[in-house]
Amino acid sequence: MLTFVVKYIIMDIEVNYKHVYTGSEVNVQYLQELFEKENISSRVRNDFDSGLRAGFGGGLPGQVLLFADSEHLEKARKIVKETFPAENEKE
Repeated sequence: MLTFVVKYIIMDIEVNYKHVYTGSEVNVQYLQELFEKENISSRVRNDFDSGLRAGFGGGLPGQVLLFADSEHLEKARKIVKETFPAENEKE
């Protein structure tokens, strides 16, 4: 599994986000709702849409990356595994 780390600086506070899931936009939105209920900050990256807007290809259609705040990484991964257990059997 590839590991991605994204850093954001919000009002002088550095927030690290780590990759926790790749899947359909619908699944990612659902996971974001579950994360929000647990006060886990998250970010989404859609390389395919970004590439189209920039005028070049990139990423896979329908595949969106979900990142969670690294402080709550284990809790986020647990939510992903409990929500989509069949997808986690591949790992």
